[in-house]
Amino acid sequence: MTISRNGSRPAELGEQEYYTGAVRTEPLLAAPAPARVRVLSVTFAPGARTAWHTHPFGQTLVVTDGAGWAQRWNGPREDIHPGDVIWFPPGEKHWHGATSSTPLTHIAIVEHLDGTFVQWLERVTDEQYGGA
Repeated sequence: MTISRNGSRPAELGEQEYYTGAVRTEPLLAAPAPARVRVLSVTFAPGARTAWHTHPFGQTLVVTDGAGWAQRWNGPREDIHPGDVIWFPPGEKHWHGATSSTPLTHIAIVEHLDGTFVQWLERVTDEQYGGA
């Protein structure tokens, strides 16, 4: 058993190459092999969001605070709120982030394939973010 105490996991700013706006990530778990799971708490400032991306084994989001949006490629932008659990299947192109006026925090759960958790793609345009 391993206990990672609150405050012992340093938060980092999201890399601007992959995010628009202010994003803070806090690693919660990076399980040792043979497990492949990684769990992060991610907080988006109002207007902040990910770039389009995919995950080799899919991604689960558990919204814990605030309000946000999530969208899969060629799908409608969906409202997400605390208590919502979102599943993106393996390889599904998507983005997620805060609304324009409210921050969002979610727990992200992913698994790696040969060390790769995510494939980052192009930025979400302001028109896509705005629901156009």
